[in-house]
Amino acid sequence: MRLGVGFLCLVFSISSFSQSDSVSIYGNSILASDLKKHLEIIASDEYEGRETGRKGAEMTAEYIANYFKSIGVPGGNKGEYYQEFPLIIQHSGGTDITINDKQYGFLEDFYFYRGFNDTSFTTEEVVFVGYGIDDKKYSDYKNIDVKGKVVMVLAGEPFKKGKSVITKSKEYSPWSMNWRMKMQAAKDKGARAIFIIPKDIKQNVLTMIHYIESPSMMLDMGKAVPSKRLTNFYISPKMANEILKETGETVESLRDKITKKTITLICSTSVNVKMERKTENLSSENVLGFIEGTDKKDEIVILTAHYDHIGVDLKNNEVYNGADDDGSGTVALLEIAEAFAKAKAEGNGPRRSVLIMPVAGEEKGLLGSEYYSENPVYPLVNTVVDLNIDMIGRLDEKHADDPNYVYIIGSTMLSTELHAINETANTTYTKLDLDYEFNTIDDPNRYYYRSDHYNFAKKNIPVIFYFNGVHADYHKPTDTVDKINFEKMETITRLVFYTAWQLANQEKKIEVNVKPVDE
Repeated sequence: MRLGVGFLCLVFSISSFSQSDSVSIYGNSILASDLKKHLEIIASDEYEGRETGRKGAEMTAEYIANYFKSIGVPGGNKGEYYQEFPLIIQHSGGTDITINDKQYGFLEDFYFYRGFNDTSFTTEEVVFVGYGIDDKKYSDYKNIDVKGKVVMVLAGEPFKKGKSVITKSKEYSPWSMNWRMKMQAAKDKGARAIFIIPKDIKQNVLTMIHYIESPSMMLDMGKAVPSKRLTNFYISPKMANEILKETGETVESLRDKITKKTITLICSTSVNVKMERKTENLSSENVLGFIEGTDKKDEIVILTAHYDHIGVDLKNNEVYNGADDDGSGTVALLEIAEAFAKAKAEGNGPRRSVLIMPVAGEEKGLLGSEYYSENPVYPLVNTVVDLNIDMIGRLDEKHADDPNYVYIIGSTMLSTELHAINETANTTYTKLDLDYEFNTIDDPNRYYYRSDHYNFAKKNIPVIFYFNGVHADYHKPTDTVDKINFEKMETITRLVFYTAWQLANQEKKIEVNVKPVDE
């Protein structure tokens, strides 16, 4: 989405880049070989998948802090490198579901992912809402009010004569591909919980067991915090048919009928959910490296990437190395920190202060960046921008034949000036294809909301999210260093540096001139 790019670029000419002769010297110090050196360490098996609060993440935080120290970058938390934050862990299981006094088993008849608080409830009514789709082209919610209700929906989407009712083709719509959309639709309609009926629950459990059994984490704020995600369970056809029993329908009969029309049903049934998951307290830390500015040192440019990943699958003895997600962004920050440190050591330090902050807890719900945004070390009112790097080392399917790209997300959401600066940095120095496909709040993947920049955007701080898209190894043990395109990483890292350099050195800080959009 390139709205107004031509006009915006006129605002900032190439010559507007501060100290443009010297900046390329520091940008060119960012090298693929150095990125590789760092990544081969933190994405190795020794670092155990860098799960938040665990040994591997602690090793990574220590590696980052030691590296900052070695290049002369002081700690950013009153001289300390760490900002510790408290966590509560909820382990998987600990949940009983009975339907009409029949008890069903976790991992056999139902499963759920992390992301919501323990929720126990009893209901005598469940509302079946077809496929749970609420789209301009097709909606299961047209003639039903589910406020305060427990809803039940089919996974997938309706097909008629081999074509999706939504896409009008053989291609699936985002309602099949993005699991968040149905939960969000039910939440938006006021539902209290959702049951989702997958086509093959046994295969889902086998495929996703690592995620299902991974513990939930949340910040320990000392008080109860409402869940961001709707209470949700994936249930077997056997459970669903028990809920449907009084209607005379089954999962199979409804799938057949919904190809012709939408169907909603009020199911009179007794459902009891009891959740008492085992909990423990833990802590993790953001790592803060601080390059103090000169005449505008009280204004802060922040750069973030999450150094955590999803750990180890002990059952299968597999490490989720997370080389791309987000080892790539983490080591990019190390190289950017070194470039700024080199500039400062040579008397060309930034006018504004630059906070380089690898954060933890992203994979558990953007926790580290949320903690910082609620407990900022430097006042948010003085924070100019957050440039966030999350996955820049691989190619997605769309760009399989052309690695010279990066997705830019969020650049126009709060500041047109930020967008123009990034465009001009690219035109001047890196000449990447800046892809704006996901730079919209209507993106069904919801990428704008899914990485650490969003916790700054919520505070009305302009952001850019640099991203290469997902690939076949996303969140799998196969996301390894040998598959990283380091030349691509080098170019994108330089773009982030050049953009940060301009933001840190120009006379006026960028303006927030776009009305924020709530999630």
